Amino acid sequence: MSVTAARGTIRLINAVFYAHHGVMKEEHRVGGRFEVDVEADVDFAEAAKHDDLSKTVDYERVYGDVQRIITQNKFYLIERLAYLIARQVLESSTMTRRVAVTVRKSNPPVGGPCDCAEATFEISRNDEPG
Repeated sequence: MSVTAARGTIRLINAVFYAHHGVMKEEHRVGGRFEVDVEADVDFAEAAKHDDLSKTVDYERVYGDVQRIITQNKFYLIERLAYLIARQVLESSTMTRRVAVTVRKSNPPVGGPCDCAEATFEISRNDEPG
């Protein structure tokens, strides 16, 4: 069988971290729960064919990158977290064609009941300046 192009998607769903992000001082001091989804488009046909991790995205490494960015920094915006994580995933693997990252913040201080606030950032290789 002749294949001209192949595409797969690798996802980490609802990775949970405790961190100190937010606009309010109290959020930086006390911290809160953050959830992250990462979706990466990758041609992993060769990895699947040969059962070879080196031919795909190592999602343990992706998780480690997410964990480092979330827990070792303090930002005002979840938009910043989504942006930095997406850039890191794209830069870490030449096999990755597109990345979408969603960051959710539980119980955001919005003046009333709200399960979470979330921001999604998506970037692809052809979005990068030449």
